[in-house]
Amino acid sequence: MSLARRLASQSSVIFAARIFGAGFIFATQALIARLWGAQLLGEFLLTVASVNLVAVVMPLGFHTVGTYFAAEYRARGSRQQLLAFLTRAYGHVLLTFVGLIIAGPMLLDLIGQGQGTLALHFVPFALLTLGTAIVYVNSAMLVGLKRPFAGFFADALLRPMIVLASFLFALGVGLPEAGFTQMLWCFGLAYIVVSLVQFGLVIKSLPQVPLSADPAPVDSKRWWRFALPWVIISLATDFFFDIDLLLLSHLLSKEELAIFGVCTRIFSLVSFGVAAVYAVTMPDMFESEAKADRSEFNRKVGEANAVASGVALLLFGGAVVGAPFALMLFGPEFAAGAAPLAILCLSLVVRSVLGPASIVLSIHDRPWASLPAIALGIFSLFVSNLVLVPAMGLVGASLAAILSITIWSMALWMTALHTARVDVSILQWFRSRRVVVAAE
Repeated sequence: MSLARRLASQSSVIFAARIFGAGFIFATQALIARLWGAQLLGEFLLTVASVNLVAVVMPLGFHTVGTYFAAEYRARGSRQQLLAFLTRAYGHVLLTFVGLIIAGPMLLDLIGQGQGTLALHFVPFALLTLGTAIVYVNSAMLVGLKRPFAGFFADALLRPMIVLASFLFALGVGLPEAGFTQMLWCFGLAYIVVSLVQFGLVIKSLPQVPLSADPAPVDSKRWWRFALPWVIISLATDFFFDIDLLLLSHLLSKEELAIFGVCTRIFSLVSFGVAAVYAVTMPDMFESEAKADRSEFNRKVGEANAVASGVALLLFGGAVVGAPFALMLFGPEFAAGAAPLAILCLSLVVRSVLGPASIVLSIHDRPWASLPAIALGIFSLFVSNLVLVPAMGLVGASLAAILSITIWSMALWMTALHTARVDVSILQWFRSRRVVVAAE
């Protein structure tokens, strides 16, 4: 099977799992609101958001580069280095977890949340945070070891199923507050089990990486050189729309902000279809670069961009047709978000055409080179919001977002072209097609 076909098939399965899991999450949230009330739903969302933010910090950035190093050490046959990286990554999680247990309650008291939701449910919160952080590291390693399904399914599918199952089990308690507490306990304990099972898959996958005949010294300085900038890159990309919503809170009404917030959440779900394509192909790109096979590396980048662009066009078409119906589920006033959501989905095409520049810069040992482009993108988002939103409202907010993403992506593309001497855009695919046709 060609790389393009494998990318399309595997990324489709991963995306389908993500959509299926999202259905469980939406159903659970609707049931909590109807049976326990909006206040407990808000507390649940606050707890989950806090878990995600703390869990992202716990590996100290090593999960953001785990896929790259797992693929590199797999290609080079360096199991010793891989084991050292694993020990460091999981060690960070355990050390920060101990710090969370010791300092967490005191910190909550200091910020005036000593009687808040997190403080009253601190132990299940801490367990859920630990499980989530371990899954972050597990997933990165499994994707790098060419087991993308095992890497993605824990968070994309099993976690939503556990949330729904925990809620249904807790319904038998009776009182909503007691049921909420039991739900968090069930969720936390079950996700710890999932993280440990997934960790077992990581350990089981290690023998496929050969032992080096002449092991090199532990490459810890290089790990930190990659991980630290990727913490910033990850925060700016994964939490891009959280930053945007904060900027828009002074420019849109509360109703408009809610509509745009729903649009960004749907967009984030849809964009996973494009992200899955690059997740499937990253180990192949890393392996080609580790073997210094530049022509094969360029071909794989080009094919990944071509598949991602095709997926992005399909998702954009689906958003144009399906957005009005999807938004109506939230209420008739949310129909105003149909056009903004379609515009946001168009940005997926822009990102796919210009390619995964940040990843390529990291492969060429220049991860810090991405930061100026990211700063330019965030600055352009701030300026575009100020100019477009007062005059155009929701449409202006979506245009500001796509303009920022375009400037950001073009700046990264130019950085990769001039710094690493690699064209990461879809032009690589057209060049490789011309070479194949000429050879025939």
